Amino acid sequence: MTSELIRPATAADVPAVQAVIDAAFTPYIERIGVVPVPMEADHAANVAAGKVYVTGRPVTGLVVIEAHPDHLYLDTVAVHPGAQGQGVGGRLLRFVEAHARALGLPEVRLYTNAMMWENQKIYPKYGYEVVGRRVSGPYDRLHYVKRLG
Repeated sequence: MTSELIRPATAADVPAVQAVIDAAFTPYIERIGVVPVPMEADHAANVAAGKVYVTGRPVTGLVVIEAHPDHLYLDTVAVHPGAQGQGVGGRLLRFVEAHARALGLPEVRLYTNAMMWENQKIYPKYGYEVVGRRVSGPYDRLHYVKRLG
């Protein structure tokens, strides 16, 4: 199996999913002043629900997605710091778009914390547009949409 395969996560992947998310999001705790939401998600439940797709052996990246009637919601993209800069995130984003198209959905939606400014440079490169900014409790979030043509 190639490390570039993106596949549905299994129960055996849950510890790796947690480890990659923790490694990817821990650096943001100090900057945003709270634990990022993905770190507190129920990864076992998300995997069991078929929402998590992983890549790499061992797992180096993942996405958590959820289909809605009018869009695919990209809940989380996480790439282990040791694999960043190698195209893993881009492959995951392209996978999400292809998955949305396969489901007949016209767009992908996501949000990111406004303090995660690295993401504000990445998402527009892949065609995502900011469509709003909302504060929810301690979280200041930029909302993005990519319309699929």
